[in-house]
Amino acid sequence: MAEWRRSGVRFAASEGRLEQVYYAALRKLLDCIVPTGGGEPILHEGGIYRGCWLESTGTINAELLSRFIPSVSEATYRSFAVHQREDGLLPYKVTEQGPAYRQIQLVSPLARSVWNHYGLHERDKAFLRTMYDAMARYDGWLAAFRDTRGTGCVEAFSTFDTGHDLSPRFWHVPDTPHASDAAQFDPDSPVLPLLAPDLTANVYCQRLYLACMAEELGLPGDEWREKARRSLDSLFRYCFDEKDFFFYDRDRNDAFVKVQSDVLLRVMACEVGERDFFDQMLRRYLLNTSKFFAKYPFTSIAMDDPRFDPSSGYNSWAGPSNFLSLIRAPHAFEHHGRHVELTWVMQPILSAFAKATRFAQTLSPWTGDEGFTEAYSPSILCLLDYVERLCGILPRSDGELWFTGLVPYPMDHGEDVTGETAYGRTVEGVTYELINTREGCEMYRDGERWIRFPSGIRIITDRRGELTGIVGMSVRTVEGQLHYRGRDIPFAVKGNERLAYVGGAFERALDIGIVYPTYR
Repeated sequence: MAEWRRSGVRFAASEGRLEQVYYAALRKLLDCIVPTGGGEPILHEGGIYRGCWLESTGTINAELLSRFIPSVSEATYRSFAVHQREDGLLPYKVTEQGPAYRQIQLVSPLARSVWNHYGLHERDKAFLRTMYDAMARYDGWLAAFRDTRGTGCVEAFSTFDTGHDLSPRFWHVPDTPHASDAAQFDPDSPVLPLLAPDLTANVYCQRLYLACMAEELGLPGDEWREKARRSLDSLFRYCFDEKDFFFYDRDRNDAFVKVQSDVLLRVMACEVGERDFFDQMLRRYLLNTSKFFAKYPFTSIAMDDPRFDPSSGYNSWAGPSNFLSLIRAPHAFEHHGRHVELTWVMQPILSAFAKATRFAQTLSPWTGDEGFTEAYSPSILCLLDYVERLCGILPRSDGELWFTGLVPYPMDHGEDVTGETAYGRTVEGVTYELINTREGCEMYRDGERWIRFPSGIRIITDRRGELTGIVGMSVRTVEGQLHYRGRDIPFAVKGNERLAYVGGAFERALDIGIVYPTYR
């Protein structure tokens, strides 16, 4: 709790229940930080999951936690390196009973999470070298044991290799690898091994970030980039269906496993494809209300698939929206500058949180009601993350600070979620506060009003609070004046447009337009 207080993070709302839910989430989050196996406290998944999983707790969960309690994130990352097996295999989970190696269970790239943690904090090269060495050895293990067909793809041997419990993607596939050995698959299976797009994309992205780490450590990075290029080539050659414009598993008979699932969002979060490619995925799938863009997105199976099951009362990736998908999504959108479109995801989810009591793993895509389990750290961190992205102060690993001038909208029954909001955070000894009211927004630095601006935009500064630009955060063009250092600076900014602050005025840096929802 002391480290949370040092972050200076605090949130207040004039109306609604979200402030109350926010602080209830914080209390539950602290319950998820547990000394494990006699070591220092690490993050646990929470709920019925008593331990730390590589696919989630040890990657995307810890990446979000790094903005709030960085020492626990670092200890969580280290726990996987500490328990690496001699042959290079990382444990898929670490619990009080010790490390487990039965499957691989990969989703979010560990290297990206570690790199972002490194950039956000003290740039500890000893930590970076420890993690780099462990991940380089793991890359070798995957190449040796999960490419039995020689395609360059990473193969799935079981349902749990991707954490896709009950997904139709893995019907008629065993939940675990053969003989509980991560290097074996059922030799009598009619479909295994599967060339898995999400696992292959994970390794592609891993290798990109391992190149960055290598160069930061004074090592060559070109070999990692070449390996990444080969992974990307294999991903598109074997797992991409050009007709459907979708990524599928390819089974041992060279047939696509035509189940449209959240595999797509996982691949996109691994930085696969350029902006035009991502925009097509938005139009066809992610913002399509007959596919994944439910009232409370994103469903885990396309809604027009007859195998879609929205039931959220159990651990299921057969249809309901999962909070792990929701915390993986922002990187996919923001990597391509799709900030406005991301708000259409965050707004209904924050409305659902306003009535939350348990912090479940799943939620109903129809009603937003909580589903399976409780005190689940991905759900808790989703709330903290979405509040900070929509109406708070978000520090980034590239040195930027984002101050976003929006408030949660009353999406459900007209019930106000927050009314006006206030958010505080301390960054490198400087205290920042952001006030979002119906009349406009004000940012304070060490108690002094620093920037005043209309709602509907995001202010971008460096860590000292010096203005570097703005981004339009609404479908409408926001016009007005930004008050900074005693001057009123006029501007007009469209949705997703980025204006750079140069020489006392704004100039266009990026204008990509908006991708709107589709219905078929």
